[in-house]
Amino acid sequence: MDRRSLLMAPALLAAPAFAQNARARTLRFMPQAGLAVLDPIFNPTTIVTTHAYCVFDTLYGADRALRPHPQMAAGHEVSADALTWRISLREGLRFHDGEPVRARDCVASIRRWAVRDGFGQALMLATAELSAADDRTIVFRLHRPFPALLDALAKPGSSPCFMMPERLASQPADRPITEAVGSGPWKFLPDEFVAGARAAYLRNDAYIPRDEPAEAAAGGKRVHFDRLELVWIPDGGTAAAALRTGEVDWIEYPLPDLVPVLERDRNTRTQIYDPNGFLGFLRFNCLHPPFSDVRVRRAIRDVISQPDFMQAVALPQDWQECHAMFPCGLPNVVESTPALRGEAAMERARAALREAGYRGEPIIHINPSDFPAVTQQGRLTVDLMRRLGVNIQAVESDWATIIARRANRAPPAQGGWNLHNTNGPAATIANPAVSWTIRMNGAQAWPGWPEDAAVEGEVAAWLQAPDVPTQEAAMKRLQELLWDAVPIAPTGLFRLRTAFRADLTGVLQASNPMLWNLRRI
Repeated sequence: MDRRSLLMAPALLAAPAFAQNARARTLRFMPQAGLAVLDPIFNPTTIVTTHAYCVFDTLYGADRALRPHPQMAAGHEVSADALTWRISLREGLRFHDGEPVRARDCVASIRRWAVRDGFGQALMLATAELSAADDRTIVFRLHRPFPALLDALAKPGSSPCFMMPERLASQPADRPITEAVGSGPWKFLPDEFVAGARAAYLRNDAYIPRDEPAEAAAGGKRVHFDRLELVWIPDGGTAAAALRTGEVDWIEYPLPDLVPVLERDRNTRTQIYDPNGFLGFLRFNCLHPPFSDVRVRRAIRDVISQPDFMQAVALPQDWQECHAMFPCGLPNVVESTPALRGEAAMERARAALREAGYRGEPIIHINPSDFPAVTQQGRLTVDLMRRLGVNIQAVESDWATIIARRANRAPPAQGGWNLHNTNGPAATIANPAVSWTIRMNGAQAWPGWPEDAAVEGEVAAWLQAPDVPTQEAAMKRLQELLWDAVPIAPTGLFRLRTAFRADLTGVLQASNPMLWNLRRI
């Protein structure tokens, strides 16, 4: 052996061990969809929110019961008349670029979030002044008491109130930021980002976790890996195989029919993703015929066979019918009874379409091809529409493309849409303050843009209720109005299972994957 070979030999022998150790220090997570956008305020989908929880932090975090707890906040004081709230920041908070987190960063972040979030809009309507008293003190001065202020700042799931540097938060909310710099437990690596395919992060060694145990979005966010990779594998079978061989550590949503296979494998485990479940639903575009006619929306609501839709996405023990506009099982949620069932409902739907003036025009249903919990429900909707005699045109594409088209208000023939299936984690649609599915405030509503002044009046009544009985009465009236106005048609409540390697511990149950508290044993 020559001198060069002799010197290289130890390095060659060490290389596999080094690579193995690096792999052991890397967490590889396969999300429900590919990450294509970095801004959780502009695009509050689950995958973007999952990314955002890694990079950004919140002033308050919600536990599994949706109760708010201080996160970046050290605490708060409320004046005797409940019109002034002073929130203090914890010491030592820094953004990934080394800059300290200041109260003015938080003020700008709250303002940007509130432009696009319904709960934030309600909070700002009650706010006379939002300011930074000093570098560590945020002050809300209110027109009237707003008891749910902390619930707004701790809002989980869809569109949490993430804190960003002022230079990012001062950008218009209707344009996505392209730089992901926060103060969260993971640092985003922009040079490794491949939109729709892959994202990578390094542990933020400067992050100071809270002392409390982690629970959902609350408590200490402790990271025990050096590196995190979000890897998108479009084919569910390939993803499950990658989990079984150890190429990935955690799959957010394995295909339901593969869950039993993963449960039998001694190297993998499954658990309920979120015990509160997900409400599946069909969303109507209320701007354009025929679903601008509420009679058609009511009729379509009543022809949906929820067992068919649920069996397509969940195991038999993991779903239930839910004829309600909020997730069944949560406080004060009331189910309604469909007006008709079976063939009688089908005939009523055909008649409603005729009465609305539908004469066979193309109806556009947009559906992601790479999102199993939605894809199969969308295909069932297309089949249902055909059985009703609707000239349905199924447009399937990747999730990012569907999200972009869903935001298009143009007529369906000009790039818009008529129908769209999706689902919402229960925590994100639990009540009138947080739910994006039930708001009917026209152009400010979630895509579909329904408008109903009576519904919006009851949402305001719920938010402004001075006591629990008044709030419960408003909730009851609101649900009656929503069932009649039909902003969505529920397809059932289901609980998805998540799957991970048996040597991965600390997987939290929440409305989003929480990529901390995890260890490899």
